[in-house]
Amino acid sequence: MRARQLEVFIAVMRAGTVTAAARMLNISQPALSQILLHAEDELGFTLFERVKGRLRPTPEALEIFPDAERLSAGLEGLRRKTTDLRLGRAGLVRVAASPPPAMAILPRAFIKFRAQHPNIMLRAHSAPIAAIIDMLRAGDASLGVAMDDRLPPDIEAEVIGSVGFACLLPAGHALQKKAELTLADLAGEELISYRGNTRPADELANAARAQGVTLSPSLEIDVSISAVGFVQAGLGIALVDALLPWHQFAGLAVRPLTAGPEFPIALLTSRTRALSRSDEMMRDQIRVACSAVLHEHRAKT
Repeated sequence: MRARQLEVFIAVMRAGTVTAAARMLNISQPALSQILLHAEDELGFTLFERVKGRLRPTPEALEIFPDAERLSAGLEGLRRKTTDLRLGRAGLVRVAASPPPAMAILPRAFIKFRAQHPNIMLRAHSAPIAAIIDMLRAGDASLGVAMDDRLPPDIEAEVIGSVGFACLLPAGHALQKKAELTLADLAGEELISYRGNTRPADELANAARAQGVTLSPSLEIDVSISAVGFVQAGLGIALVDALLPWHQFAGLAVRPLTAGPEFPIALLTSRTRALSRSDEMMRDQIRVACSAVLHEHRAKT
């Protein structure tokens, strides 16, 4: 039984007459009768008998009616879901981000998105760049946000902003009296910064060479957020991205690094996987959120 035949069968069962069923489905009586006849021909048995102007269901019709109703409800649910997906009212959006944008950009993007699309489930993953790439390739995330745009050819990187570096000082450090710091100010200090052969480490090394400064971190980190505890413990000055909301952490002072390099902030997608309508709407919100966060950052510095 086809979907339209199922719909007609259920309408006649509920209405009891061809006239009422046709009105219910907003089709003509001859069209409804023709669909019903085709259904009976394909099934190989009669569904209704005419008794005094009404249609009386046969035992076979009564037997299949509960299953028909369940199937019809499932089809209707599928129609609603496909409509919701088409209009961006339902679905699942999965975003993978490195810790700085995960903490600074995604909350703002998610708040705006949730206000407009409360029925769409959101899933956030905080991960390093290599893991984000793997998730995009596997379809475990549709969107990625990272502070690197040097990526494999199958990953699309849209640069949506850039941000510089910040210096995290232990409370009471002598350099705290300065409003901003340069790489030269950090020469000879115990430094906490990114491990070698990473994008931020390369950018810092290039900038230091250009300024005639030698930088040699005594403590290397993989992600900037891990520097907080080390700075609070007095192990040195951390040279990290300026995107994270560092001022919310107690026991350290934050100073911008002037005349330093910048990180690109990139919105990542897989070139081999299409985005859903919900993914596209989230991508728009991430762009807007990044712009707002960077505007506020520049206003503070």
